[in-house]
Amino acid sequence: MPEPTKKTVKEPQKAVSPDPAVAEPKPEEPKETPSAPTESSAADTSGTASDGIAPEGLPESHQPDTRQDLTGLFTERPQSGEVNVGENITFVARVCGESLLKKPTVKWFKGKWMDLASKSGKHLQLKEHYDRNTKVYTFEMHIIAPKANFAGAYRCEVSFRDKFDSCNFDLAVHEARTTDGFDIRTAFRHAGEDSGELDFSALLKKRAVHVSTEPEVDVWEILQKSSPSEYEKIAFQYGITDLRGMLKRLKKMKKEEKKSAAFLRKLDPAYQVEKGRKIKLQIEVDNPDAEVKWLKNGQEIHLTGRYIFESVGNKRFLTINNCTLADDAAYTCMIGEEKTVTELFVKEPPVLIVRNLEDQMVMKGERVEFECEVSEEGAQVKWEKDGVELTRDESFKYRFKKDGCKHVLIINDVTKEDCGHYRVKTSGGQSLAELMVQEKQLEVYQSIADLTVKAKDQAVFKCEVSDENVKGIWYKNGVEVKPDARTHITHIGRIHKLTIDDVKPEDEGDYTFVPEGYAFNLSAKLNLLDPPKIHLDCMGRTAESTILVVAGNKLRLDVPITGDPAPTVVWTKREKVLTDSDGRVHVESTKGHCIFTIEGVERQDEGVYSVIVRNPAGEDTADINVKVVDVPEPPEAPRILSVGEDSCIVQWDPPLFDGGQPVIGYVLERKKRKSYRWMRLNFDPYKETTYEAKRMIEGVAYEMRVYAVNAIGMSRPSAASQPFVPVAPTSEPTGLCVDDISDTTICLKWRAPERIGSAELEGYGVEYCKEGCKVQKNQNIENCILCPDEWIPAFKGLTDRTSVIIRDLPTREKMQFRVRAYNMAGPSPPATLQQAVTIREIMQRPKIWVPRNLRQTLIKKVGETINLVIPFQGKPRPQVTWTKIDEPLDPKQVSIRNSNTDTILFIRRSERKDSGKYDVQVQIENVEDRASVNIQIVDLPGPPQNLKAIDVWGFNVALEWKPPKDNGNCDITGYTIQKADKKTMEWYTVFEQYRRTNCVVSDLIMGNEYVFRVYAMNMVGLSPEPCLSKDSAYIQKTGIVYKPPSYKERDFSEVPKFTHPLMSRSVIAGYSATLSCSVRGIPKPKITWYKNKMDITNEAKYRMFSNQGVLTLEIRKPCPFDGGVYMCKAINSSGEDVVECKLEVQHLFYTMKVNGDQQLFG
Repeated sequence: MPEPTKKTVKEPQKAVSPDPAVAEPKPEEPKETPSAPTESSAADTSGTASDGIAPEGLPESHQPDTRQDLTGLFTERPQSGEVNVGENITFVARVCGESLLKKPTVKWFKGKWMDLASKSGKHLQLKEHYDRNTKVYTFEMHIIAPKANFAGAYRCEVSFRDKFDSCNFDLAVHEARTTDGFDIRTAFRHAGEDSGELDFSALLKKRAVHVSTEPEVDVWEILQKSSPSEYEKIAFQYGITDLRGMLKRLKKMKKEEKKSAAFLRKLDPAYQVEKGRKIKLQIEVDNPDAEVKWLKNGQEIHLTGRYIFESVGNKRFLTINNCTLADDAAYTCMIGEEKTVTELFVKEPPVLIVRNLEDQMVMKGERVEFECEVSEEGAQVKWEKDGVELTRDESFKYRFKKDGCKHVLIINDVTKEDCGHYRVKTSGGQSLAELMVQEKQLEVYQSIADLTVKAKDQAVFKCEVSDENVKGIWYKNGVEVKPDARTHITHIGRIHKLTIDDVKPEDEGDYTFVPEGYAFNLSAKLNLLDPPKIHLDCMGRTAESTILVVAGNKLRLDVPITGDPAPTVVWTKREKVLTDSDGRVHVESTKGHCIFTIEGVERQDEGVYSVIVRNPAGEDTADINVKVVDVPEPPEAPRILSVGEDSCIVQWDPPLFDGGQPVIGYVLERKKRKSYRWMRLNFDPYKETTYEAKRMIEGVAYEMRVYAVNAIGMSRPSAASQPFVPVAPTSEPTGLCVDDISDTTICLKWRAPERIGSAELEGYGVEYCKEGCKVQKNQNIENCILCPDEWIPAFKGLTDRTSVIIRDLPTREKMQFRVRAYNMAGPSPPATLQQAVTIREIMQRPKIWVPRNLRQTLIKKVGETINLVIPFQGKPRPQVTWTKIDEPLDPKQVSIRNSNTDTILFIRRSERKDSGKYDVQVQIENVEDRASVNIQIVDLPGPPQNLKAIDVWGFNVALEWKPPKDNGNCDITGYTIQKADKKTMEWYTVFEQYRRTNCVVSDLIMGNEYVFRVYAMNMVGLSPEPCLSKDSAYIQKTGIVYKPPSYKERDFSEVPKFTHPLMSRSVIAGYSATLSCSVRGIPKPKITWYKNKMDITNEAKYRMFSNQGVLTLEIRKPCPFDGGVYMCKAINSSGEDVVECKLEVQHLFYTMKVNGDQQLFG
């Protein structure tokens, strides 16, 4: 049943919000796009818009504004279209980009809310491109192979900054035409895998959405001619969601507006806005200074976050943000006694059907439920059957149920009369479904079964149903079976048979029995038996053939087989069945082939594999021999036989396993020990197992490794050899000499070899022997060979020092000594003394070496540590003696420590008594040496003595004192003199570092009495205590009296006065602005700023500055609401002054071409 014709509603002068974010077109608007909103003037960016064309017969004052939309962006709008299921369709929209700074934003919608950008994929593609020559943006929406549910209303929106345009279009999707070669199998759905029943619900005819081509109907004219009792029926029939507003506006259309003296432009009769959006109401007043009042349902509206009042010149605006249903009311703007009234209608989004109805097929007497889901809870829906509205009747035939967004139509005890099309309607869409009712159900006593027969045998399909009169049709693979010489169809009572004689391979297939007049079917398969056969000859192989496979590669045995039904395949090796349980083994059977695969073949995979194929007709077996060849095993780690300065000789053993192929050679690599990069030494296989590697760097540690090579490839590398260094021995040590000698010891010292080489020096070895052995020169590494005695090591191991003491030598024996340097290559040539050395101590005269800093008097402070180190010489070890004034030192106060080469005097905490001359004496037998050290311990001095004032005159006092008794064991370097007023006793320094014992203190204050004190100072510091004057000194007054002059007091107060007034100005909205003036006045006046006579001192939007009388008011990012009269008032005790200016906040305007005309935009 076709859908009802869609009617286009034409409203007279329907006002919409000027905000692009608010004025969205409704999804159910007609296909012909209405004219876009029109601004009232070039400077007014918030005027109302016309949404259609007024019907004929309306008053002339209510005719719509037909001016072109200033914000229209489309140069080509997408048009409605029709398409068959499975075909493609493209919708194109074009936008002129000549006046746009960048690409506009385009969105595609289905219905009102579904954004198609997130639905791109298999059936939907969105494309766009830009033509630089014509400066036109082209946007395309491709719908590929649409389905029936793709039909509906679509919308395209384009926006750029504050510009906005939209276009609605429809898509109709028709059922594809059926072809002559109809295959019945495509119409059936199997209810179960083994049940054999067919589901005829797929045969139900789906209804496509048809777009009406009937002429549009003027609903305004219908309402004018209809009685009030029919209004609701007309509104539901033509999809009117705002009936109340239309009736009010219809009533106001008959009234004529009176000329107003206060209003240049009044509010439109009605405005409409969607729920959650914002709207701006605008009027123009005759007097720019007129005060306006806004009312809602007769109640005054106060300024809040949702209601914003704006005043720009003669224009007044009321902006309502986030509109709700509570804002659906009558609004009034009053100026004095005059007023203008409008109606605001808050439109809720249409109710959409989220889940459609589904077709139903039931048996007579059963219960049927049609269920759908809508977009909003509690929405009103309308149920129809074949175009007739359904209601609750007394018999409860139809029941209606609501559960949130779900709506259910329940039909109890369905009959044949209930068959038909059921439709559910909402304000935003509708859904259609079909109900089919069967009289009774046919019972199946015996269903047909699958048959498996051999070739040339007979196949019989048999079934039994409950009704003897029911006829049926047999199908093979969806094609009706016709009787012939081999095919027989019989119907005897309730039994239906299909018999096929002399079965052939082409008789295989799916056989179906369909009872006439019933929505089910019986199905079965006919299969032929064929003995299995393995065809190795097709692979070019025989049972004796061997397959070679390289280890690590994939082994794939693809064996052709035949047999029907498809035989089962079993692979075995040594009577063990191989399955996929092993991760590397994969067994696969396809039509005509059995495939055996081993991933990453290993050596143990070698052997004979057997394949066995079986089916009910028989069995066949074949063997396949597989041999695995591999690269050799790696050799053992190579051995370094010897090394030279830049070479080495390496040797290795052959690998234990050659990989099944003979080894043809070896490849060697070397690398530096701390490197990861191996360098190949030969590129052709080297057949021997001994190799000399050359061209190495001396002193660098190397490692070697070996590869074995056969016909398959190269083995893994062997383990690396032990690190080795190609290096030569160093030269002999130099400068070997005797440093010291005693009766049993000798001290030798030497210098490092001149040539050490690149290898690290490991140490030195020292050896000795008795004189009398013959020394023979030789060219070997050891240059000196002594016979018959051998060299004796002086100590175990090596030493890294260049001096050594050898002990426990025989006294007065002549001995020979030598030193050799060792590195990784071994010992160097030895360094020997020129002649033998007799082991006995040599007498050395004692001598004291006094350090330079101790040759003068050593000065230390009390409490400091004294540590004197006096070096000396002498052999044997001399005796050391310390004295002070020919007296031995007190060991409790002074510590003495002696060694073979020096003596140390140590005092932990020095005292004054430690000062004096210290004598040190070193003596060997009758030979001695002496030295002296002078130590002076200093301390703080004592206070000066006998401080007194010997004379006072004018502003001066003469002081005199005596030096301190204790000078701290050093000279007095000066004195510090201080004075203090006897009233405050605060001390002030008069002289520092003063050397004499008398002074004159000047610049004293008349009438004050002073006391004085003196500190003594030496090199350590000031004395701990001062010397105070016994008497005070009084400075007499002279008797002079000061008479101040008399002055006449003067009044400097001044009334505030603005020296520079505020200047009226016009600013751009969104950019911060400042107002400046200057003022003077004494005392400093208090400044207050006003806007429209309202104090704005505490407003966060404003900042006030005052600098040297210059006053500045900063307005942060002003909007048109911030325009008005600003006043600055200065007040002090002498009076006040006022200055004011007018501030106008304007939008930023620019021009652009719209359909060839230059127009102004804000």
